Amino acid sequence: MRAMVLDRPGGRFELRDVAAPVPDAGEVLIKVTACGVCRTDLHVVDGDIVDGRYPLIPGHQIVGRVVAAPAGSRLQAGDRVGVPWLGHTCGECGYCRSERENLCDRAEFTGYHRAGGYAEYTVADERFCFPLPAAYPDLQAAPLLCAGLIGYRALAMTGEARDLGFFGFGNAAHILTQIAAWQGKRVHAVTRDGDRQTQDFARSLGAVWAGGTSDAPPVALDAAIIFAPAGELVPLALRRLAKGGRVVCAGIHMSDIPSFPYNILWGERSIMSVANLTRADGDALLELAPKAGVRTEVAVYPLERTAQALDDLRAGRIQGAAVITID
Repeated sequence: MRAMVLDRPGGRFELRDVAAPVPDAGEVLIKVTACGVCRTDLHVVDGDIVDGRYPLIPGHQIVGRVVAAPAGSRLQAGDRVGVPWLGHTCGECGYCRSERENLCDRAEFTGYHRAGGYAEYTVADERFCFPLPAAYPDLQAAPLLCAGLIGYRALAMTGEARDLGFFGFGNAAHILTQIAAWQGKRVHAVTRDGDRQTQDFARSLGAVWAGGTSDAPPVALDAAIIFAPAGELVPLALRRLAKGGRVVCAGIHMSDIPSFPYNILWGERSIMSVANLTRADGDALLELAPKAGVRTEVAVYPLERTAQALDDLRAGRIQGAAVITID
């Protein structure tokens, strides 16, 4: 089969002919039709995170059809499924037994420890495959599987906050703005200074205000979610918070956070991170998205142009989400 292969952290990332995967016990074989491009893939390819099993095939927002399933599986050949970042957990540790499988120390992640979706075929633990809402074609469903799922977990961590700040307006923010607006929350989108196109895009999706990092939202924020991997946004977001507000860092990797004065944290403000997702998050988001009328804006690339899609994401040239289509 054809697949995009990364030989080592920060190493060669290229299209190769490789053997098709063979499913182990409890796994399904999937013919991939689409795979979303995520900033985590950039961190994997660029070597920002380095604990993967190399050589590896990245990609963890996988949409495809089951080709083969184990005996007794809830899945069968022909079923359309989505495969997210969280690909396997031990099911035995304290985290798994307390509904925090996202923190499992023996977790395996799709496109990092397990076969990814930048390929014609992949295998997946059947327990971590989601049925997908019929309302979403393959290309539009793919971004829900990471940008949507982990973004939804970040949004849930803001609790009852009404005025939200989204710092960095890409794949996840364009989905979460629609959900938050549907929930009656007020989204304030913070982009790079001067990025009028992205600010207009944010407003078109339901943001009540959009501006650059040098601009102050018209109200103090009850909570902020930082989607961009830029540590310098943390003190900026703290300065935009009302007392008791929370900053949620939604990425797997971020540049160093600069020191900041305690007085911008004081007033019972807090900072927290989001780690991965649970299957319960997936079930909740995939049920909610059609009800909220979420639409995903996608830029489509063929498999052989996956590296270009990552370059475009890195450079901020994508509005919404990039998705790889596999014929």
